[in-house]
Amino acid sequence: MSVVDVRPADQCRFDAVSLGEVMLRLDPGEGRIRTARSFTAWEGGGEYNVSRGLARAFGHRTGVVTALADNEIGRLVEGLILAGGVDTSHLVWKTYDGIGRSVRNGLNFTERGFGVRGAVGVSDRGHTAASQLAPADVDWDHLFGTLGVRWLHTGGIYAALSETAADTVIAAVEAAHRHGTVVSYDLNYRPSLWKAIGGIGKAREVNRAIAPHVDVMIGNEEDFTASLGFEVPGVDESLAELDVEGFAAMIDEVAKSYPNFKVVATTMRTVRSATINDWGALAWSPASGLVRAAQRDGLEILDRVGGGDSFASGLIHGLLEGADLQTAVDYGAAHGALAMTTPGDTTMASKAEVYKLAAGGGARVDR
Repeated sequence: MSVVDVRPADQCRFDAVSLGEVMLRLDPGEGRIRTARSFTAWEGGGEYNVSRGLARAFGHRTGVVTALADNEIGRLVEGLILAGGVDTSHLVWKTYDGIGRSVRNGLNFTERGFGVRGAVGVSDRGHTAASQLAPADVDWDHLFGTLGVRWLHTGGIYAALSETAADTVIAAVEAAHRHGTVVSYDLNYRPSLWKAIGGIGKAREVNRAIAPHVDVMIGNEEDFTASLGFEVPGVDESLAELDVEGFAAMIDEVAKSYPNFKVVATTMRTVRSATINDWGALAWSPASGLVRAAQRDGLEILDRVGGGDSFASGLIHGLLEGADLQTAVDYGAAHGALAMTTPGDTTMASKAEVYKLAAGGGARVDR
């Protein structure tokens, strides 16, 4: 039984659209940023990664609403987005001043980590074009009404970039609901993003303004605590079973505060080392109650960045297809696990691989 009411595909140009910043990721591979002499270039962004996963892994028609500075780096990012199968017709170009004093494109240097050396991310994203995207820069009623969008995904990473970004999120989710589009939001709390603009207090102010407009809320216990102010006393986050108990305890309070939430979902990750994680996921809806994906303890990780985004795209794929919540969360957990076996933020998995793993398949050679 479907837990969200999604617009028919034949009435919409897009199955899903993401609102968020797309950065150029520079990856030193197995080495360190500080000693690198060459980097692999990828595109990535917490919200964008979801639409790319929906397009590449699951075959959905997706787009991104973002902004880039109109220079060679921006055009490189545009090309990477197009190669990812994501529509760029709602990409807003900002005039570049030749030096990046007023507007620029975001960079994200990312080490994968290994063993006892954790992954490291160094973002360089001040004054970026996406952070300056304003509500009036996009014709939301044309996008959601005339063209039609079944699902909008955005999140707390983008909302943290500036006051303007938060206002743009609110304009987008309000317009989406006017036209019957389902809205998902990943809280994705990042202390480094909120630190300079008011910290946890500002995070709660912004996210509490957005939350009443959300249908599917994604976030772990830390996200709900930091971003929305929910507390679960006595929960030891180092133990997966207590994560389940903590999340279940939190749901009652979350549902009372935000009766508009049709689904609440989370990944559960216990970091044994940079390359060994315990990995699982939970989801809740009023009709289904709490459901749990297969727990994958001792999951071997190549690149953990983007695992949560791939969980979100797998979950959304299931819900777009009318699957029950158990099936959708199984798709999400399987897709996230597969995405972390390959380099880069974005998925290299196929729908067949996701379905196989979600059904209990293993890693034997396919011939």
